[in-house]
Amino acid sequence: MEFGALTPNGEKSRRPKDEWLENSWHDLMARSKSSHRWLQEHVSDPYVKQAQKDGYRSRSSYKLIELNEKDRLIRPGMLIMDLGSAPGGWSQVAGKLVGEKGRVLATDILPMDAVKNVDFIQGDFTDEAVVNQILEALNGAKPDLIISDIAPNITGIESADQGTSIYLVELALDMVRRVLKPKGNFVVKVFQGTGSDAYLKDVRTSFEKVSVRKPKASRPRSREVYVVARGFKG
Repeated sequence: MEFGALTPNGEKSRRPKDEWLENSWHDLMARSKSSHRWLQEHVSDPYVKQAQKDGYRSRSSYKLIELNEKDRLIRPGMLIMDLGSAPGGWSQVAGKLVGEKGRVLATDILPMDAVKNVDFIQGDFTDEAVVNQILEALNGAKPDLIISDIAPNITGIESADQGTSIYLVELALDMVRRVLKPKGNFVVKVFQGTGSDAYLKDVRTSFEKVSVRKPKASRPRSREVYVVARGFKG
């Protein structure tokens, strides 16, 4: 059938371009509604308001604060690595808790403004050249704790986004196995879905105890959870 040809009942058929435009419009409207809903939630979010009041760069700071209160992860004088640190919410919390005698080594592909007690390396930690920069900055020292609140750039295609998020946390686990101090701890955000159960099993092979947490600051409808792994087997 040619484009625009008549169907057996005499009606003009829909052109593929017309269908594409209609589908694209529906997708755009759905995303616009989702973005509008997110913006409304963000503006009225009590954690967003509290972050502005307390001087934190993101509401996610309160997730780490809650995790630390429950699991006692951070102590003064510790060496901590923060993977995917921008804009710096977790680094702010960690830098404050380790104090002047401690140190946080943060890295992200995006820029991050300076944070007290935090050294920052801008670059993609999946790139071997950046990994070498990190190793050079560590200068043989091994972190007591590695934290990661990393998330992929969202495309809106759930299967692709989930695959990318699992890929990133797998790379974070590779870094953990490469540099974390024996008996050290690891905290990472994981989105529940395809690959998350297998990832959790993989983490368990390298740690003595693994827990899954859902902080109050994490939005209820979000699929994110936090894996708290203690006692790195080395």
